[in-house]
Amino acid sequence: MAVQAPIGVRSRSQNQRRKRIVQTAAALALRGGVEAMQMRAVAERAGVALGTLYRYFPSKMDLVVAVVTEELDLLERSISRRPPGAETAAGRAVDVLMRATRGLMREPELADALVRSLIMAEVKTELGPRITDLLWRVATEAPVPLHDGDPAEPAAHPDREDPAYVRVASLSSIWIFELLEVLKGDRDIERVRERLEIAAEPLLAVCDQDRVPEARKPEETRN
Repeated sequence: MAVQAPIGVRSRSQNQRRKRIVQTAAALALRGGVEAMQMRAVAERAGVALGTLYRYFPSKMDLVVAVVTEELDLLERSISRRPPGAETAAGRAVDVLMRATRGLMREPELADALVRSLIMAEVKTELGPRITDLLWRVATEAPVPLHDGDPAEPAAHPDREDPAYVRVASLSSIWIFELLEVLKGDRDIERVRERLEIAAEPLLAVCDQDRVPEARKPEETRN
């Protein structure tokens, strides 16, 4: 009689296998772009059966999104350890978006895949909301969660119907458009920064205004 591994051990093994697959795909993409991420090649290099690979990732686009998600995890960890130093919400948000832009443009084909996954919805993905949530946390100076461990403070859960969050989501949409222009060759990175700064100031000023009453509370109490 075959003895099954405990569920916890099996889940850990599955997570490790999934991580190995994603890292293998990312390594192939860095050498030869998304075109090099052929499912059979990924399976062979990751040491898994092709059928196993398809159980984890039903399509190549699912695998590409997983690789981009890994990049977003890295960005979140970087921001948690080295937060933007700008005094305004707009400055902090633009800093994060430029870090993301430079990281993605090191592999333009992955950036193109990200844009397609967000605009064309070829696969179900949480990348859009995660990017907006990250911007909201940076703009409001809320803790950024780490996906390889807990942050120093509990991560705040944004109210996605809040006007401030909607403004942040608008900035995120502008960034996606600017990224598309870069991929088309119609915009350089420095021009993207300039345009994001112009858009971010009026959109995110409310995040700074919302913090003013909190700072004035002690004085109002004394009066």
